[in-house]
Amino acid sequence: VLPRQMPGPLLATSGRALRAMAGGSGPLASAVRSKLLAALQPTHLEVLDESWRHGGPPGAESHLAVVVVSERFAGLAPLQRHRLVHAALHAELAGPLHALAIVARTPQQWESDPHVPPRPPCLGGSKHDQGKE
Repeated sequence: VLPRQMPGPLLATSGRALRAMAGGSGPLASAVRSKLLAALQPTHLEVLDESWRHGGPPGAESHLAVVVVSERFAGLAPLQRHRLVHAALHAELAGPLHALAIVARTPQQWESDPHVPPRPPCLGGSKHDQGKE
C-alpha cells in the first residue's frame, strides 16, 4: 500500500513512490532530499522551502520543513527520530540551513494520521532582538 500522496512532482526511488513538495526544488532542498533518502529509506518524503515565511528572499533556502516517514523510526522517541534526521543533515545544519522543521513518523503512524500540523507563524528577528525597540 502506497502512502497518501501530496501535491508535487513524483520521485521514484528503489521502487517506492515518494513525493517532493513544490517549492522545495532548489539545490539545498535537493541535497536534503538525497541525504534523507539515503540515510532513512523513507516510504514518504516531503521537503518544503519555507524561507518566504521568515522574510527570506525567493530561493533563499534558509528555512526548510521535512516530513519523513520511515521504518527506521519504529520504537524511537520523537527526540531520537529528530536526531537521526539531524545526523543525516549535519553539514547543511552547520552551514546554509538556518532552521529545519521535522515531522518524523513510522509508516503505521502516517497511514493512521497523515495530517501534518501547521507550524506557528514566524515572529521575525531573534530572541536577542525582542524588546529592543
